[in-house]
Amino acid sequence: MVGTRGAPAHYGGFETAVEEIGVRLARRGHTVRVYCRTGNSTVTGTYRGMDLVTLPALRHRTLETLSHTALSSLHLAVRRTDAAFMFNAANSPFLPVLRARRIPVATHVDGLEWKRAKWGRGGRRYYRGAETASVWLSDALIADAQGIADYYRAEYDVPTELLSYGAPILESVGHDLLADLDLAPGSYHLVVARFEPENHVDLIVEGYLASGATLPLVVVGSAPYADAYTARIRAIVGTDERVRLLGGVWDQALLDQLYANALTYLHGHSVGGTNPSLLRAMGAGAATSAFDVSFNREVLGEAGTFFSDAGDVAGLVTSAEADRARQRERGVLLRERARVYDWDRVADGYEDLARRLAARTAPGPHLGRRRRRPTGAERAGAERTGAGR
Repeated sequence: MVGTRGAPAHYGGFETAVEEIGVRLARRGHTVRVYCRTGNSTVTGTYRGMDLVTLPALRHRTLETLSHTALSSLHLAVRRTDAAFMFNAANSPFLPVLRARRIPVATHVDGLEWKRAKWGRGGRRYYRGAETASVWLSDALIADAQGIADYYRAEYDVPTELLSYGAPILESVGHDLLADLDLAPGSYHLVVARFEPENHVDLIVEGYLASGATLPLVVVGSAPYADAYTARIRAIVGTDERVRLLGGVWDQALLDQLYANALTYLHGHSVGGTNPSLLRAMGAGAATSAFDVSFNREVLGEAGTFFSDAGDVAGLVTSAEADRARQRERGVLLRERARVYDWDRVADGYEDLARRLAARTAPGPHLGRRRRRPTGAERAGAERTGAGR
């Protein structure tokens, strides 16, 4: 498993997937190697049955992931494996290294990374090109949401393996740790998100502050290289004591209690496909409201409520405080819905795909024999210049 910060999972969805899937495959008798980034953890050697290979990375916003994956790919090329899973289409420039060694590889393409506002024009161009390269150079593609699978079918006319994430069902986590934060069960709204524009933490805070809400908004999150965005959120909050900015919370027991005891959970993620934080909130029985995109509607279904702007957020938190019983009902429905997202079944899918990769019966190399389908604007431009006639 290549391309993430590795295990133990401390950061995001990919790391969670690597640990949850890797542990299960190891228990089934497979040798599982996970490439880890220096600084992710003090754990070395083996962890929960997985072999950890820890390698350094350049501490730079645009080079950290790529530099680490470059070293990991070279290491993997020397120490061959039956099948490899590459996480993040941005790492596709290193797929030729694996292909040269005839290592079959599936790329988990993540969401639509090129749409993230944190990247400048050059970054978005790179991610768009890397996405296309992943189609051309992978033996299989993994999508974690139907919306992502639909996108690759529409853009590239290629199949994907639809393998989502699992949702932990948190039914008896208690609430004793909340006292240290001066919080009581059912008495706050919650946001848990990496501080990036596409996660709309600023929009949620703006909407909450514009509402008549009296219960506090607890915001858990941070991100490396996000100083400007963090400063923007702090500026929006100002001196309003209703908003509690906790920063990163690495105590999983405390985080689970925060999910399980929130009156509502507000999820602003918009470009990343199925999100583990959303699934964890559902599994904890949190009444969830999410940014209105297809990925979130796919996961939440009819028990979710949705927002598109600050005004929507203001209305949702106000109505939630006016009808707390309804929020508890929604939480029960969402926990039941979360049971569909089962890590054992996800691991089944990865195990089956690994076997097909090793047997060379996966969809096969050069999935994207066709180029990316041009957009309407690109077709119009070609017609104006006479190209493609």
